[in-house]
Amino acid sequence: MLAAARSAAAFAQREGRVDACGIVRPQLPRQIARMSASLTFLIELSLVFLLAGFVKGTIGMGLPTVAIGLLTLLMAPAEAASILILPSFVTNVWQLAAGPKLRGLAHRLWPLLVAATIATVAAGRWIGAVSNPATLTALGAAIVLYAIISLMPLRLDVPVRHESWLGPLIGALTGIVTALTGVFVIPAVPYLQSLRLAPDELVQALGLSFTVSTVALAAALADAGQFHWPNAGASVLALVVSIGGMFLGQAVRARLQPKTFRFWFLTGLLLLGVHLMLRSLL
Repeated sequence: MLAAARSAAAFAQREGRVDACGIVRPQLPRQIARMSASLTFLIELSLVFLLAGFVKGTIGMGLPTVAIGLLTLLMAPAEAASILILPSFVTNVWQLAAGPKLRGLAHRLWPLLVAATIATVAAGRWIGAVSNPATLTALGAAIVLYAIISLMPLRLDVPVRHESWLGPLIGALTGIVTALTGVFVIPAVPYLQSLRLAPDELVQALGLSFTVSTVALAAALADAGQFHWPNAGASVLALVVSIGGMFLGQAVRARLQPKTFRFWFLTGLLLLGVHLMLRSLL
């Protein structure tokens, strides 16, 4: 009994000394702060991809551009790009698989796709995969340029005879922009829109181009050591929320005026691009 009492007293003294030194108690506020920050991040991430998925479900494109543009307000561009890979890949495969002419489009567009893949990986090694000091400025400029081109009523018309040399050139430029910014809409989207494709073919061609560019960007990020396992959970969450946003966008598409929605979407994208440019320069 006496030995037990002495042991209990000794333990109480040691516990009191540890408590007095401030070793135990401060951990709880720090843990709460970390949990609160994590919850805030997950909510912000979900809202970003819900909006990005909604835009894609409504107009058939825009998920990577919206997502990475908004995510760079929360984190480094390379981290944003790594989280974007899974939702971008799955939603674009879904888009290209839904069309009827995948084989014909792949045969027609393979020079552009091969050039984009090679240029993305090579430029990622040369200038850094979405980790160059100029990345934020270039991302803002790419978003602004894409919004302005899309808002302009003028549409280019590329004759078939020029595709053999223009396709690889556009692919290479798209790959460089992808490696630098993490977005793959410039100049691939305006080029694909100029090929006289039927509406369903254009949607499928965009899905094919975006899928290949997503895989190439993933390879460039992996080569640069930018993939980190802690981002895997965030990427899965982003995928789930994006699909929910797509279904929501598809459900309300019939009730919206597509031209009006597209105008306001591109205007918002333009303002976001300007904000990113100013943020990087100031």
